[in-house]
Amino acid sequence: MTKHFFGDTTVLLGRSLRHITRSPDTIITTAIMPIAMMLMFVYVFGGAIRTGSDTSYVNYMLPGILLITVASGIAYTAYRLFMDMQGGIFERFQSMPTARSSVLWAHVLTSLVANLVSLVVVMLVALLMGFRSSAGVLAWLSVAGILILFTLALTWIAVIPGLSAKTMEGASAFSYPLIFLPFLSSAFVPTDTMPGPLRVFAEYQPVTSIVNAIRALFAEQPVNTDIWIALAWCVGILIVAYGFAMNTYRRKIS
Repeated sequence: MTKHFFGDTTVLLGRSLRHITRSPDTIITTAIMPIAMMLMFVYVFGGAIRTGSDTSYVNYMLPGILLITVASGIAYTAYRLFMDMQGGIFERFQSMPTARSSVLWAHVLTSLVANLVSLVVVMLVALLMGFRSSAGVLAWLSVAGILILFTLALTWIAVIPGLSAKTMEGASAFSYPLIFLPFLSSAFVPTDTMPGPLRVFAEYQPVTSIVNAIRALFAEQPVNTDIWIALAWCVGILIVAYGFAMNTYRRKIS
């Protein structure tokens, strides 16, 4: 059964990846908005923002831009799932001897690959804008691990509206609050500059700990408890979202 699942997932993953390679505009579109934000914040607002550190502003805000890149990209996962549901692809696969969950996992892994490509594009632009890091291999691997977990967590959230939305717009609109969330965190300004209630929310929401952990890893500074809080948030969201997504999927195909 396990071999059957992996084989089916691999075949369906290849199908989804071929769709992306034939329409690379999804990856380009995903990367354009974060890049535009990065250009605007660094070259328009950067000189007026005080972060309380000696690091360049592009170094300071890049972790938040990376999270926005992922939040933008998962909207396409929900869209692709919605289109497959409307096109009867799921019913067609259910009539074949394929592992049921392999269809979902193919979409999730496709999202992971597409988002990683978008993240690389954003990182390359950041390097051209002056981003520099003295981080070692282990720190870079840790950043990659956090971003992969974050992408998987948000992708499984995207699966839920992708399966249950009534319209194409509804399938992708859920990502807007996720894109906005980094603005209410330490991604662009220190949280201690925010007013009381907003500061409390910003300090205890998941994006802040993830941003702080990635920023510390890039700068080779002590990550303290931020990395463990970030991992706990990512794993916790992943587990809950996976449970809800699979429950929604079972209801849809039953």
